[in-house]
Amino acid sequence: MIPQSRISEQLIYSKLSLLSSEPLKQELLFYMDYLLNKQFNEGNMKRKPKFGCAKGSFNLAPDFDEPLDDFKEYM
Repeated sequence: MIPQSRISEQLIYSKLSLLSSEPLKQELLFYMDYLLNKQFNEGNMKRKPKFGCAKGSFNLAPDFDEPLDDFKEYM
């Protein structure tokens, strides 16, 4: 790994010029797009909800577990 202080655009371009295969260059572009998306989306990451955070948000009817009239003929 190259130390952060030595990374430069010139180094990136020189290594890019060593790639002779078009598919490898395309793969590099995809990876760069991935890194850019990751960089811009890190600040927008949503927090995962905690278990039970919706408690009390809704109420079920008292007869929720009772059999439905539509199914009486099958019982």
